Amino acid sequence: MVNTQKPLLGKVALVTGSTTGLGLAIAEELGAQGATVALNFHSNLDRAESALDKYLSLGYKGDLFKSNICNEGSIKELVSDIESKLGPIDILVPNATGPQPQLPIEEYTWEIYQELIDFFIKSPFLLTQSVVPQMKSKKWGRIVNIGSEVVETAAPNFSAYVSAKGGQKSWSQSMATELAPFGITVNLVSPGWIPTERHADIPQDALDSYKSTVPVGRLGVPQDVAKAVAYLCDPASSFITGQTLCLNGGRSPS
Repeated sequence: MVNTQKPLLGKVALVTGSTTGLGLAIAEELGAQGATVALNFHSNLDRAESALDKYLSLGYKGDLFKSNICNEGSIKELVSDIESKLGPIDILVPNATGPQPQLPIEEYTWEIYQELIDFFIKSPFLLTQSVVPQMKSKKWGRIVNIGSEVVETAAPNFSAYVSAKGGQKSWSQSMATELAPFGITVNLVSPGWIPTERHADIPQDALDSYKSTVPVGRLGVPQDVAKAVAYLCDPASSFITGQTLCLNGGRSPS
């Protein structure tokens, strides 16, 4: 008999920045796999409520939570609120991102660097620190950070983003070895350029130019990332930790 039980049934997942783009696709895929998902947003309530309505209309379980995921007090309040409404967090996906400026080094400021470090190192650190005690008590947890191919391709005029994402990758590897004895896996999904709503103003010739460099011959879609995240969250993936899964159609083979 085929086991049709959803693999993440009974698990609670927090996906930050999950009311649009990659985050919403990840939330929907985890919901489809049976998880109860905490959808997170920062300020756009109308968009967030619309995303939640869409998510719930698909028959998935979850709720909406507002938070500044770069602020320690706000994160502690967020995790406490989720635990009281949905239960302890089993799956953490720090997905939220901020501006991603492309500038020559002379035009960068340290404030720009710091903002990206806050999103990609400070926020995952504070979130992980808040959810790990419950994961340790259960001897089970999944943490999937969202990286970027730029760490491998070293895109020019992108030094703040590349630096922050590089630090995020190393931090994820360190967390993987630290948390492995407790049944907690930590991995990184590293997409190439996957157009979402935030790229609506990108000229078609730029999209075509990037597409021409992708060996599989197409641009990625948010569901590509979502499927990869869900795979790493599956109980069957318990022997995979400390890894970077590149999703760029073969642009950076390893």
